[in-house]
Amino acid sequence: MQVNVEKLSPVLVEFQIEVPAAQVRSEVDKAYVVLQRSAKVKGFRPGKAPLNVLAHLYGGRIHADVAQRLVDSTLNQALSEKQVQPLSQPAIAPSELKPAEAFTYKARFEVRPEIDVVNWEGFAVTRQVVLASEAAIDAEIVRLRREHSTLQAPDPERPAKKGDAATMTFTLEVDAASASGDKPQEIETEIGAGEVFKEIDEALEGMSVGAQKDVEIVFSDRHVNPDFRGKKGIFHITLKDVKERILPEVDAEFAKDCGADDLAALRVSLKEKIEKDLKQKASDNLAEQLVAELCKANPIPVPPSLVEQQSRMTQQELVTAARRQGQRLDNSPELNARVRADSEMKVRAGLIMAEIARIKQVQVTEADIDKGYIELAEQTGKNVAKVKAEYRDAKKREMLIGMILEDKILDLVEGAAKITETTESAS
Repeated sequence: MQVNVEKLSPVLVEFQIEVPAAQVRSEVDKAYVVLQRSAKVKGFRPGKAPLNVLAHLYGGRIHADVAQRLVDSTLNQALSEKQVQPLSQPAIAPSELKPAEAFTYKARFEVRPEIDVVNWEGFAVTRQVVLASEAAIDAEIVRLRREHSTLQAPDPERPAKKGDAATMTFTLEVDAASASGDKPQEIETEIGAGEVFKEIDEALEGMSVGAQKDVEIVFSDRHVNPDFRGKKGIFHITLKDVKERILPEVDAEFAKDCGADDLAALRVSLKEKIEKDLKQKASDNLAEQLVAELCKANPIPVPPSLVEQQSRMTQQELVTAARRQGQRLDNSPELNARVRADSEMKVRAGLIMAEIARIKQVQVTEADIDKGYIELAEQTGKNVAKVKAEYRDAKKREMLIGMILEDKILDLVEGAAKITETTESAS
């Protein structure tokens, strides 16, 4: 077998492979022997049809099957001999197979770019140290009060106001035609929280239970429903129920409900939590800076198939996140361009970090994986045994190992960086 390798670009390679005529003849003969045993040809007993008759009836299929088998058997051998690992499914362009001649074909595929030198030391980055202020602790207490609040009907009865939980029904007309079905739809919303259209929010404020209003809205040109885009709609709303939010007093009982012994202990606990979150955000921000600097210092070409694969993953993550919030993803050209650019950076960073790992001989040990299980358990609130059980799956375990390796490489890059620290208080 003869193999010629042509590098079409830093990430695209083409193999030109020639299989000797003797090997082609042998494979064709084997194929006809197998066919002869099973072929049913009119006028001949099973297994007795002459080869020239079989060649006339089945020659095209036999040649196609043999060509595919030759590709399957020789391509892996050629890749192994040349020590090349494809990143994409090889595109095969075979020549016509002729039993008495050598068989040739081309295989084109993407590969990792060769990286002669990796620049990863001495990056100038900033670590932002943010301390938990009293205002931040107060804001967290406000959130906890809301979390532990109750809803009840106003006594005495009064019109709805901002902060109330309102239950409303509505029907919708778009361009004077019904767009909400036969029956009114019912939703719950907090007035003033921006959970519904601004015009509906404003209309609900001051309404009494049982009151009705017509609210006119012009839908955005990017509305999730293409039939509504740019059109005028009229919501016929009825306020069905109103409840006011009763916040608990900030006292010792409230502190105990929040899991603390007293208010002082609650504030200490909240400060620790806030500072832990701020530290993680600062760490994530620093990592983003380091990745950006890595990519800027090493503008290597990236395989398009890996960028496409990463783009699909990112797009799916965005779709899933939007669904969780009850929304649909605005699949605009601007968003697609951002996703593409982000995916290209992630792929480039991954290739660079893999090369750093090779150069510095960075490996992931079982101890590293066990530590990763513990960290995942802390982040998700699950016990370690459950996390380990979930990561028995080969793909999930491979992802975990990749994340650990990335953290190790970023630790190396951070250790070699020039870091300036800035300190401020969280508002």
